[in-house]
Amino acid sequence: MADQDRFDVIIVGGGHVGLTLALALTQSARGIRVALVDRRPLSVPRDNRASAIAAGVRRVFEALGVWPAMLAEAQPIAAMRITDSGADDIARPLFLTFEGAVAPGEAFAHMVPNSVSAQALLDGLGDSATIIAPAEVASYSSQGDLAQLVLADGRVLQAPLLVGADGSQSPLRAMAGIGVTGHDYGQTGLVTTIAHALPHDGVAYEHFRPAGPFASLPLPGNRSSLVWTETRDAAARYLGLDNDTLAREIEAAMGASLGAVTVEEKLMGFPLRLQLARAFVAPRLALVGDAAHVVHPISGQGLNLGLKDVAALAEVVIEAVRLGLDHGSDDVLERYQAWRRLDTASMAAMTDGLNRLFSNDVAPVRALRDFGLGLVDRAGPVKTALIRAAAGVAPGGPRLLSGLPI
Repeated sequence: MADQDRFDVIIVGGGHVGLTLALALTQSARGIRVALVDRRPLSVPRDNRASAIAAGVRRVFEALGVWPAMLAEAQPIAAMRITDSGADDIARPLFLTFEGAVAPGEAFAHMVPNSVSAQALLDGLGDSATIIAPAEVASYSSQGDLAQLVLADGRVLQAPLLVGADGSQSPLRAMAGIGVTGHDYGQTGLVTTIAHALPHDGVAYEHFRPAGPFASLPLPGNRSSLVWTETRDAAARYLGLDNDTLAREIEAAMGASLGAVTVEEKLMGFPLRLQLARAFVAPRLALVGDAAHVVHPISGQGLNLGLKDVAALAEVVIEAVRLGLDHGSDDVLERYQAWRRLDTASMAAMTDGLNRLFSNDVAPVRALRDFGLGLVDRAGPVKTALIRAAAGVAPGGPRLLSGLPI
């Protein structure tokens, strides 16, 4: 085995989660050898889609020194307005308002273009990790104190720890024999970016409609990112519309809250499902991000959950390295799994329940949920607790989520 093919950690998957983990490991442990393997060349996304970065995850980026590069093009969410309407309703009554601060002057989330955050992570990583891309993974195995990764070109890589950040269809998860549990929602998530006539003032809107939530999330300028849920048949119709017709449909769905709309990005659709890996670890292997869990986008927590995985895994690995312990051992990986399973299961249950509650037009159910939203809106401590939970700033979490170095 050549020295250049032996590493301390091998990460498969070069998306935001894999990049952040590589950066956290190389910054926190001097001399640690990290390989980042991806089936595509690592590059900045070409589209203008954006992600909601919760406060806890923002603190991760602050601790890693990459947040200033993201902040220049980020939009803080100043407030969230939640409405509920039936299929034929013209009015969209406001039932719940969240002011967007977890502390004075600290927004509970920022919208950051994916291209901006990816560029900041790539720049921050520099040459501190070995990039092996494009490269297809052929097989994985665990042999004693090493994991072995065989690439399609015959190259063999070894490390005490292999990390699967390779997405919801994770080949590594399948190779490790880890099954999944969950169900298909029979829904499609639609995503695009719009420009609009009226200013958003940093306000995010969540319109609950019979088919599911319709969210507009503020971007810099008079622009917003749209993420909404439709039935498969309705989504197919939307995907077939020209941009001008689509813009008129969006205006109707939003209730003219942002005025006239122009569609800036090609509408994209993806099937929605709940999927949880039955285990987050296997011998010499840890799963992070979508490889470990996929939840409904109703609360915008998918990427944030993956970056919480990064904070937890990086901490247990670095602590083991500093103590001279085997950082890919079962004990270390079980610490990671125990740390993340409850939070992930709780978020999955919450998003699943919210989708079931709001994706219907049954009058008694609507009356009950609207009554509940009104109660929450008048209960200050409850609203504060919900904001802090969504922002990922609960006490007792990994150090990076508090903005502290490992």
